[in-house]
Amino acid sequence: MNDAQVKKSTSILGESVVEMLMRSHQDALWILENLGVGCKQPDMQQVFKKLEAEGLAAVYEDRIYLMGDLVEQCLKTTPGVNEFFVPLKSFFIGGTAPYVYDDQKGQGGIFPTTEHAARIARIAQKSGPVGGMGRGIKLKDEVEQMTLMAENCSKPLYFAVTSDKALARALEIYEERKNIMIVFCLTRPPLEVNENFSENFVNVVKSGLPTFISAMPMAGISAPYCYNGVLSMTHAEVLFGICAAQLLNPGVTCVHAGYPTIADPSIEYNPNYGLVSHNYLNLLMTHLNLMLDLPTFQSAGTTHEEHLTDRAYEDAKMGQALCMKYGFHMIRHPFAFLRYLIDFSFEKLERTIEIAETVTPEDAPQVENVVYDDRGMESIRHTGLGMYMEDALTTANLGKIFVH
Repeated sequence: MNDAQVKKSTSILGESVVEMLMRSHQDALWILENLGVGCKQPDMQQVFKKLEAEGLAAVYEDRIYLMGDLVEQCLKTTPGVNEFFVPLKSFFIGGTAPYVYDDQKGQGGIFPTTEHAARIARIAQKSGPVGGMGRGIKLKDEVEQMTLMAENCSKPLYFAVTSDKALARALEIYEERKNIMIVFCLTRPPLEVNENFSENFVNVVKSGLPTFISAMPMAGISAPYCYNGVLSMTHAEVLFGICAAQLLNPGVTCVHAGYPTIADPSIEYNPNYGLVSHNYLNLLMTHLNLMLDLPTFQSAGTTHEEHLTDRAYEDAKMGQALCMKYGFHMIRHPFAFLRYLIDFSFEKLERTIEIAETVTPEDAPQVENVVYDDRGMESIRHTGLGMYMEDALTTANLGKIFVH
């Protein structure tokens, strides 16, 4: 635990919120000990099985159960914030939209090209408020895309590696510049390793590349409908990935990119990234991680607008201002995306970069009072690996938290 950061977070958030975050960490440890994480990948199973005799882990019917002592040991071998190459308060052009938005016609659905990828990198390179970049859009050839990014932007980068060829190219880029991360959404609800990527994850971690571990439980669907409920579920999934990485290659750099999300019942339980609550929830995740001295990467500043409306820009300013008010390490999605992160708009990218140049903490809206809700863990104990749409806490909290 970083005591200096605990004091700083307490001064910013208040004692009750920090207490809620600390209890959320303990709840995440309970989840790992009692619900475990489904995993069939043999290398990952093996490193945990070796610890069964010490009572630190158990592997049973393709589920891995982690004891709290093991998590604490792995956190001690994970390089901290001061050892990481990205400074605090870094906005990234991040995320991966399947389409580009036609800013002239006012409609999405354009398939990305190599010129789009190079243009994003050039904008990132020249723009002061941009601390680094992810892909923004997705090309079919991930090797070509990471090469374009590296050629056009010297700032910190993150991208995916899903093949041996991509891993080889990533290692070449890393030898040249050292400031890259490989992104994995290692888990998927409910508490299951995504086996489509698990072998790639093992190979990347063993290679020593810095690894960005994402997870996205959704309050009201795959996590309880309260702040601490979705925070603890998200935290548990990422802690599993960090522990696996540290056991496979102790000392490898890991970024906690837990991305707690809110299902909005007013839009058929789809995620609403434009909520003030969404931004604040992710900043709370940031503070928990910083208190644990973990490099951390969350989501803020995006919108639920489908088009380039005034509200889309207001949402960007609102999210950026909340980040400035409460503090952050790395943030993805603050610039270019539209509804559901499906379309990437270059006009929105450049205008919201301009907003980031002048936004201040005073521009931030008030946030709801957040305290620990005991019903969050009651829901987890009751529902476990199930879905939370019909959970009593979800129905009790609708319209009372996570509001517009």
